[in-house]
Amino acid sequence: MAKRTNSRVVYSTQHGRLCPQCQRAILSCVCGADRPASVGDGIIRIRRETKGRGGKAVTVIDGAPESADGLKALCKQLKQRCGVGGSVKAAQIEIQGDQRTLCQQHLESMGYKVKLSGG
Repeated sequence: MAKRTNSRVVYSTQHGRLCPQCQRAILSCVCGADRPASVGDGIIRIRRETKGRGGKAVTVIDGAPESADGLKALCKQLKQRCGVGGSVKAAQIEIQGDQRTLCQQHLESMGYKVKLSGG
């Protein structure tokens, strides 16, 4: 039987899993730093939620391709535009009340692709 020349180590008990590009341990991989973080499909989705809030509506904005600081700044702009309160929780922006249309207009004017989701 001929020996394979293109074989490589996939797992080592000394280092654990190895990166397929740089052949280093996953924890010390150098090629992963160059790749941008996955941001989904690039569409911001806006929905209205009332669950767990005593029947009060909250507008939830999800999928914004921003960093944590960028989400806070975007949340501040949306709160000022709608004239209500809000916060950033788990990479989602929550705006008090049903403000879907105002948020959609503002985000589209900023150049984002926006979809209203839910009922």
